[in-house]
Amino acid sequence: MKKKVLAAFLCVAMTATLFAGCGDSADDKKTDDPATSTGTEAPADDVADDVANEAGDQADLSDANVAVFYYTYADTYIASVRTALDAKFDEMGITYQDYDSNNSQTTQNEQIDTAIQTGANLLIVNIVTSGSVEASQTVVDKANAAGVPVIFFNRAVEDADTEGQVLGSYDKCAFVGTDAPEAGHMQGQMIGEYLVENFDKVDLNGDGKISYAMMMGELGNAEAIARTQFGVEDANKVLTEAGKPELEYFDAANADKYQVDKEGKWSAQAATEYMNTNLSQYNEGNKNMIELVICNNDGMAEGVITSLNDKGYNTGDDKFIPVFGVDATDAAKQLIADGKMVGTIKQDAEGMADCIAFLTGNAAGGKELMDGTDSYNIAETVSNKIYIPYAQYTGE
Repeated sequence: MKKKVLAAFLCVAMTATLFAGCGDSADDKKTDDPATSTGTEAPADDVADDVANEAGDQADLSDANVAVFYYTYADTYIASVRTALDAKFDEMGITYQDYDSNNSQTTQNEQIDTAIQTGANLLIVNIVTSGSVEASQTVVDKANAAGVPVIFFNRAVEDADTEGQVLGSYDKCAFVGTDAPEAGHMQGQMIGEYLVENFDKVDLNGDGKISYAMMMGELGNAEAIARTQFGVEDANKVLTEAGKPELEYFDAANADKYQVDKEGKWSAQAATEYMNTNLSQYNEGNKNMIELVICNNDGMAEGVITSLNDKGYNTGDDKFIPVFGVDATDAAKQLIADGKMVGTIKQDAEGMADCIAFLTGNAAGGKELMDGTDSYNIAETVSNKIYIPYAQYTGE
């Protein structure tokens, strides 16, 4: 894969051009819808104007009418992407409207229909039903029928067995996200290395094994599945190579070996509720304390830590249960700095927003969506799929 090296001025340069053949022009101001939340319009900054003039273009970005669909506003990481992308579009002077699909694919499909009917000429979609060819293809077919480009981001539009099927069905389609298994692999490696260095300290009951809990964000979600699997498998690999026993799930009666947010919201609340129940039965008094908690995202890690704090753990003294997450949200970074959480895997919200803005610039200039993306990490088997790299974060 190729390494991403993208200067900020390049993104601005690509966006300071006209939308070509993308439908009716939009009003300069964004409008609110009861089911949506919108950004505020801002003119292109001086740098954008300079680049546009050098390119011989007149930057009339009022022709851009971008509709952005988020699977839910409640997801902490998605909220970070939204903030970053809104800021990019405000900087560029792009008219856009944000939609909260509230974790409903039906709602999102209806919102897309409305956006197209009201003149949207670019769709940016954080699909609700992750990994579903049927759901993603429905969106692509809507975009194709309207003749407008569609950029999917963050949540998988296909699974491993159908990779390229949806993205290859329409020439004005692209995906910006992450390589789903990578976060799980990196988290598992991080956990394994930490446990090898701190095994006796983590083994609270001294039975020579580490008892763990797993907080899963959503059933059927490709990212959640990969993180749940590889977060444990890769940790076990590191442990066994160091002569240590594999992790042992705390509840022998739970064959799934995870506790999942039943609403699919990857929420702190779900994790707190699970952990409160867990700690009422599995604790040091009963000599069966949970000794490690692995979370699919930082929101759930926050929820776990809330519960642990209430029981006197992870408050800065010797009573500590290692907790790991994914996303490297600001809240998680603070928890790590405060010594309440061990580590997380950075999912780059700014990088994802920058890339989406770059592709928006291509659409604005009437170019192919993937034009000029050679410096990004392009999937080896799907030429219109861009991966934003993960990175380990421990605050060091």
